[in-house]
This record gives sequence, C-alpha cells and structure tokens, in this order.
Amino acid sequence: MATAAEAARYPGGPTSHTRFQFAPATKEQSKARIALDGPSGSGKTFTALTIASALGSRIAVIDTERGSARKYANEFAFDVLEMSHFAPDDLVEALAAAGAAGYEVVIVDSLSLFWSGSGGMLEQVDHASKRGYGGNSFAGWKEARPMERRMVDALVAFPGHVIVTMRVKTDYVLETNDKGRQVPKKVGLKPEQREGLEYEFDVVGSMDADNTLVVTKSRARVLTNAVVSKPGLEFGLQIKEWLEDGTAVEPVEDLITAASRPDATFDDLGALMRKVRARRLEGAPMLTPDGAATTLGAYIQDRGMQMRKAAQGGEAERSAAA
Repeated sequence: MATAAEAARYPGGPTSHTRFQFAPATKEQSKARIALDGPSGSGKTFTALTIASALGSRIAVIDTERGSARKYANEFAFDVLEMSHFAPDDLVEALAAAGAAGYEVVIVDSLSLFWSGSGGMLEQVDHASKRGYGGNSFAGWKEARPMERRMVDALVAFPGHVIVTMRVKTDYVLETNDKGRQVPKKVGLKPEQREGLEYEFDVVGSMDADNTLVVTKSRARVLTNAVVSKPGLEFGLQIKEWLEDGTAVEPVEDLITAASRPDATFDDLGALMRKVRARRLEGAPMLTPDGAATTLGAYIQDRGMQMRKAAQGGEAERSAAA
C-alpha cells in the first residue's frame, strides 16, 4: 500500500480520490467520418457514393448542389433530400431525420454551402453583427459560433456513417504534357470551409481533375498518404475493415431509445447522461417522440428538468393538502 508521502508525490495512484482516472486504452468499433474536397469535376459526389455503397445499403444524400446527386441514381441506390437554404441548424434537423429513419450512411454534398451559401455561417455572422453589434464581425462570430458547433457535433455524433464533400477554390497552372507542350490544368486550392475542420474527421482526401484521390489525413494507417486513381469499392471496403476492427460499443441508436423510454426514471436519465458525456455524444441528432428535432444531450436534460419540476409540484400539492 502506498504511503501518504508516495500518494502526495504520485497523484492519481492507488490512494488518490481524483475524479480523473486513467484506464487501459482499447480500440473500439466506430462509424466513418470522411471528408472529400476537390474542384468541380473531380469526382467528389461519385466517390462519396462509391464509398457509401461499401459501408452500408441504406444511403441518404443531403444535396445542396441543385440536384446533382440525382445524376448518379442509375448507378447507386440512395434517397435524397435537396436543400436550398443552408442554416447550420437546418443541417442538424436533417441529420436528426436521417437518424430517425435508420439510414446507415449519410452524405452531405456539399458541406461548403453551410459555410458560404444562403443562410450559411458567413451569412449568419454578417446578420448577427449588423443586428446587434453595429457591424462588429467579432461580436457576430461570438453569437453565430454555437450554431456551427451544434452542426459539427451532429455530424460527428450521427448514429451512422458520415461522408461530406467540400468545394475548393480553384486556379489554373501550366503543366508539361506527354508531348512536351505546356497546357493549363485546373487545380484545387483551399476548401470552402473554416480552418481546422479536418480535425473532426478520420479520413480526409483531396481529389483532382483526373479523379485521383490523395489521402491528406488518415487515422487508418493502411490509408496514410495513399494515392488512389478513381477510387472504387475496394477503397471503401478498406475503410470499413478498419472501422470494424475493435471492441463493439453500444450503438448510438440504443442510447437514443433509452432516453425516449416512457418509464425512464430521473436516476436512469442521470446514468445515461454520464454514459453519453463519456462518449462525447451530447450532440447526436435525434427526433423527439412528437417529431421535433433536438440533440441527445439536450433531450436528456429537458426530460430531467421536466421530471424535477413534476416532483417539486407534487411535493407542493402534498404540503398544501397537509
């Protein structure tokens, strides 16, 4: 047994009562979080559908590109939701509907419109800064940033696989072709999205005009720095194999079901919230029993508050009757 001196010297040891306790790390099974960027014509939508077909059979596409996904309906089986307004909270609601419908894979094609399109983040910031801050964009960002956080959390915590595409700003460079002539080639530059978004995804790939995918980030070592010409089903299967290699975890759908149980007690919800927080799933999109869009963390908190108010009201009635 550790002495008092040892405990003081090595906090976190056997006699420590800190709430921060370390445990052996294990790889757990997970759902795909994939981002594909590239210029127009690089094959982002087709590649996303190809990867999705390897990951699951029920595929939903949230299409912001004026119905472009439908052009592949003769090659892939999927359902589509076409959007023309791109407020971040609208994407949370769309993801909640997709989760409630049981889709295994959701493709957001493209995520860039929720940044720079009508109602997107840049417009939200502009409106906020003009509405209450005299045009101060820094203050506008403070008001609008939680919307983006809810959107990103919903993408990361979605019950199924998620694939997003992102537009990139393009330019032309001169390259020497096989005949020794200088010819222009369209290249992608910076994705139309906020800085650092790639940290939220497990696999990030950039595509070029030749439909070549360069993996720029991968937590799956087998794909690190991979360069794939016209990615096919086998590329998606590599991702699926990596995702399924690990310890099984309780599906997010089961946690949502537990939160919605009519017979759940206040203590049940408290234990569930601790589990949800441990897995950072507070932002998981869901629909309430009456069909309203919310997130798992918010729903548990709301139910808990209702139960507490009901209990307090009951106590007040009993006191009045006594």
